[in-house]
Amino acid sequence: MSTRFLLTTVAAACALALPAMAQSRPVTLSTTLKNYGGDGAYLAVYLTDAKGAYVRTLWVAGGKAKYYKHLADWNRLSAGDAKRLNGVTGASVGAGRTLKVTAELADALIDAGYEIRIDAAAEDMRDSPAEIRVPLTATGAGKPQAGKQYIQSFTYQLQ
Repeated sequence: MSTRFLLTTVAAACALALPAMAQSRPVTLSTTLKNYGGDGAYLAVYLTDAKGAYVRTLWVAGGKAKYYKHLADWNRLSAGDAKRLNGVTGASVGAGRTLKVTAELADALIDAGYEIRIDAAAEDMRDSPAEIRVPLTATGAGKPQAGKQYIQSFTYQLQ
């Protein structure tokens, strides 16, 4: 077998395999808040790997960066990520309201030990780091998860 034939075969195999590994899909994240009786909540929705290390920010609700310190786990884990907020921010979420956003996630992240996490905080109220921690699995899609303090329910849908 010639080296040229072997290199051509390897190149063809990589060309076919890489698109399959890089495929992603939209994931719709829906977070409904409790009627907790306070101002709008700041929420940081982010992804961590199997070891709990920060991967990326999926969405941040709340536009004033001076309050991000109250989203303690997310702020600590993502601090070195200069692109963490690029195109993933919006207004805070009022009590009893629902935040619904869509993010693109690689198929390889599903059922691979990754977690969707949400930190929450509201002005003049207690901060709630790790309000939600949900494994990113195909079987968990569409199943509501209750939060600890501010979040009534959180679901994600794989599309």
